Amino acid sequence: MSGAIEKGKKRWRAGVLGATGMVGQRIVQMLAQHPWFELTEVAASERSAGKRYADAVRWHLNEPIPEEARKLVVKDVAPPLDCDFVFSGLDSSVAGPVEAAFAKAGYPVVSNSKNHRMEPDVPLLIPEVNAGHLASIATQKKNHGYESGFIVTNPNCSTAGLALALKPLADAFGIEQVHVVTMQAVSGAGYPGVPSMDILGNVIPYISGEEEKMETEPRKLLGHWDGKRFVDLDVRLSAHCNRVQVLDGHMESVSVKLKKKASVKEVREALRTFEVDDELAGLPTALRRPIVVAEEADRPQPRRDSDAGAGMAAVVGRVRACPLLDFKFTVLSHNLVRGAAGAALLNAELLAARGLLDGKAGKDLAT
Repeated sequence: MSGAIEKGKKRWRAGVLGATGMVGQRIVQMLAQHPWFELTEVAASERSAGKRYADAVRWHLNEPIPEEARKLVVKDVAPPLDCDFVFSGLDSSVAGPVEAAFAKAGYPVVSNSKNHRMEPDVPLLIPEVNAGHLASIATQKKNHGYESGFIVTNPNCSTAGLALALKPLADAFGIEQVHVVTMQAVSGAGYPGVPSMDILGNVIPYISGEEEKMETEPRKLLGHWDGKRFVDLDVRLSAHCNRVQVLDGHMESVSVKLKKKASVKEVREALRTFEVDDELAGLPTALRRPIVVAEEADRPQPRRDSDAGAGMAAVVGRVRACPLLDFKFTVLSHNLVRGAAGAALLNAELLAARGLLDGKAGKDLAT
């Protein structure tokens, strides 16, 4: 990862909506000592508003609450806030209109919520996969009458690792079909999440809305923006989603049918050598090679591999031939980092690097 800041760069003031929730907490934690962003506002529900953040939040992370966050007063989730842009970790039951209100008020919104992901002018973004989709922001602003505000989303936590692993295969060989079975960590359900009597010693073969997201979001992510609309990748996807008694890390068993013939060695090499360009590699949260290919026969494993690349890597293992489709493999990603807070942070860094957070003037680093 890179933390370098070029001379003349701005330091942008960040707000976090839904700051007391699981994703919001992770964003607050990841913003601590960030080289480009400064946490200046936290916002949450009415029951938390008016309290100091340290008093309002029930902190669930192993690291302590960052000092810069402890004394911030929690605000209502409504503009105005004293920041240049906002991260949204809001629950989907309220996120839609709140995020639109912030965009209308001039704030770039970097959202983890599902509400706007599939809208025809909103980027669903994984920078390593589809950075070019940011070109749609100009159309979004025109369509909605936004001035400096707009909305950018990151995908569902289970989609994130899958799409990242599929990207080099789509580029090198083309993809026709994907079959995926997930084993998803309990932290993906938030707090308090799944009751212990339901999950201990058990697997729950249903997560509301999850399969639908996994069968639609990758098509948008792996497609392209043609200047007027998003053109989805023509690929058939089938997903089975399961909740398992793992704390962090979504594991997925994936089978793919490719458009071009390839060998196992060629597929492994495409995954192993996938790397991003210098623009993306220069972002503080980015990895030059965001896919790690595990060599061991029994890896990846959530307890051992979820934190690879500080939680931003997709770890792929067991690449082999598939007797039904062409190839199959296992992919693991940290659902709260690569699939949520870290994804949003990386999206914001790309927006900053491209000058898209400058509608509300950033603060000089020297000040």
